[in-house]
Amino acid sequence: MPSGAGRRDDTDGPRRVNGRHSELTLTVNGTPHALTLDHRTTVLDMLREHLDLTGTKKGCDHGQCGACTVLVDGRRANSCLLLAVAHDGCRITTVEGLADGERLHPLQEAFLDRDALQCGYCTPGQICSAVGVLAEAADGFPSHVTPETAPAGAPVALTADEIRERMSGNLCRCGAYPRIVEAVADAAAAGPGVTGP
Repeated sequence: MPSGAGRRDDTDGPRRVNGRHSELTLTVNGTPHALTLDHRTTVLDMLREHLDLTGTKKGCDHGQCGACTVLVDGRRANSCLLLAVAHDGCRITTVEGLADGERLHPLQEAFLDRDALQCGYCTPGQICSAVGVLAEAADGFPSHVTPETAPAGAPVALTADEIRERMSGNLCRCGAYPRIVEAVADAAAAGPGVTGP
């Protein structure tokens, strides 16, 4: 995401406090947070160290495992690669923000129903990524395995191959992939209303 893309407010971006820190506002799980952060602080570290939202995991810290996946303005992203100051004004949703009070998000329920986890370390990133997958497919974004004959812009059917391809950026070292695919397929079959937090 380009610097400042998706900004939701009328500010001119973060306000520099000194040479190393800026003030910014991020809406995390529906709650606005005014923060003063070092310019080098990633969204991942901001969530874990400044907001105590530890559901988002630090895996490789290089954008290769997907354990840190969150939704930024509704699009999935590896939070370890995003500088917080570049996302001033954005809406961030973590796994903690998917549930509606005590009622789990349909993908969270599907992961539990299908036992689509083992150690659970990658599960928050898997679930956030799956929310993004459902939205992308519903909006007609093709993947590498989407047939070239598929109508442009039409919703993409989430076959097992589509789900595997779209979730390929999220690693599970325990190997729960078959159950993860089944859980995402179950949530996709549940229909509209599953794509948003």
